[in-house]
Amino acid sequence: MKHPDEMARLEELLRELPPDRYREVEDFLELLLARKSRPPQAAPTFTWRGALRHLKDRYTSVDLQHKAQEWWGD
Repeated sequence: MKHPDEMARLEELLRELPPDRYREVEDFLELLLARKSRPPQAAPTFTWRGALRHLKDRYTSVDLQHKAQEWWGD
């Protein structure tokens, strides 16, 4: 349980909000609780690193940037 002073401060801030903002606060609190209950993600392994090494002489980084821009439509 939170320290009573912390809870009092949260209640005070909530009372200062206009009623039309209560739903926004509720949504945010639910988001925080959902994050808390989610299991932590494992660190990336990068096992794919070097998998395209055989293509390094065929494409430059600029070629890849241009291709990515084509794919994204910009």
